[in-house]
Amino acid sequence: MTSTVPAEGTRMAEGSALQAVLLDMDGTLVDTEGFWWDAEVEVFSRLGHRLDDSWRHVVVGGPMTRSAGFLIEATGAKITLSELTVLLNDGFEELIGRALPLMPGAAGLLAELAAHRVPTALVSASHRRIIDRVLVSLGAQNFALTVAGDEVERTKPFPDPYLLAAAGLGADPARCAVIEDTMTGVAAAEAAGCRVVAVPSVAPIAQAAGRTVVTSLEHVDLPFLRGLMTEKR
Repeated sequence: MTSTVPAEGTRMAEGSALQAVLLDMDGTLVDTEGFWWDAEVEVFSRLGHRLDDSWRHVVVGGPMTRSAGFLIEATGAKITLSELTVLLNDGFEELIGRALPLMPGAAGLLAELAAHRVPTALVSASHRRIIDRVLVSLGAQNFALTVAGDEVERTKPFPDPYLLAAAGLGADPARCAVIEDTMTGVAAAEAAGCRVVAVPSVAPIAQAAGRTVVTSLEHVDLPFLRGLMTEKR
């Protein structure tokens, strides 16, 4: 876990039940879910295997160990998990070095949260090396702390990353709004007891108690997130 903002700057204004906003990265803030699949297709092509497009829904939202492990088993590729992880991260870094588009509404939401000094964390299943590259585009100053998938013993869909982020911000998980794009991330946030806004990227996500589904971050702003805290679970 990396903190980039002094602890004194991580408190919400009095009178608001919303204590922090925790955001996923790939597919939520940056349009990179397709890049991960492209990297996987390219790496396995070099290994002599063709990936079935239907597997994309299985691997989306990672963690890397689950996604890579599934692809090794599905293809029978003769490569270890640790070797494949390096190749996939290398391939992904090459792709985002060419272009890194933000999701619609992402820049505006981050600017609004920063302007109102809302404690904000980036919580991703991606490894630290990837997060640090992406932060160049997202702006490290927009996050009080960041949590990477290789910094926790259990990453998404377990609640650990979101519990760690909430604790790092001194926030009650029940008073945190989480924004995610996959069911893997949604499951992690809900297991942590957070309120969830789902913005599906690859696979659909159903409405549920304590979960709000929207089609774009353009529909999400600070009043919207504060309003989540008043809704019954």
